[in-house]
Amino acid sequence: MTITRYPLAWPAAWRRTPAYRRMRATFGRKERKSGQSWDSRVRVTVNDATTRVREELRRLGVVRDDNIIISTNVRLRLDGLPRSGEPEPNDPGVAVYWERSNEPPRCMAIDLYDRVADNLAAVAATLYAMRAIERHGGAAILDGAFSGFAALPAPGHAARSWREVLGFTAGHTITLDDARTAYRRLATENHPDHGGDPDRMAEINRAWQQAQEAL
Repeated sequence: MTITRYPLAWPAAWRRTPAYRRMRATFGRKERKSGQSWDSRVRVTVNDATTRVREELRRLGVVRDDNIIISTNVRLRLDGLPRSGEPEPNDPGVAVYWERSNEPPRCMAIDLYDRVADNLAAVAATLYAMRAIERHGGAAILDGAFSGFAALPAPGHAARSWREVLGFTAGHTITLDDARTAYRRLATENHPDHGGDPDRMAEINRAWQQAQEAL
């Protein structure tokens, strides 16, 4: 696989959810604090949700970590997985790519919710539901269901540098203020709330995040 873990490599031909349609999710986990005799329910973290995704894929027979790519706009830990505790990115979408022996690569991408952790948890919940198909309907039905998740390459513009996306030519000296001004102009022109293309807006958001890292 050549898909990036960071920034988000959204698969080609998968429709994006406009920002104004994203919802607050109810995924959570139980936690017992010191001195309490009861469990409290807290919001799922990026680490919690990442663990759920990996566990569900292992139950589907994806046993090698290098056959799993979890792609988000959250900066990575040293092991290549998204890091908990990071600021929520403008684009909370997630895409999970995986491979099993003798099968084509698969992908599942979700951006319905307003937090990266919740979109990852939604991927895990969907994988869990699809495993139930295997239990109750047989492997052939599961294979048919997964055929719709065949991995497609990320859009070509994902490979463009942040300088190119923000409209700067090679060799041009750029300050963070320059990048911010370009980002705001492009965001105003391309925001989905005003009829813009969600994929283009996602590319602009990625470029702005990369510019902040670089400058």
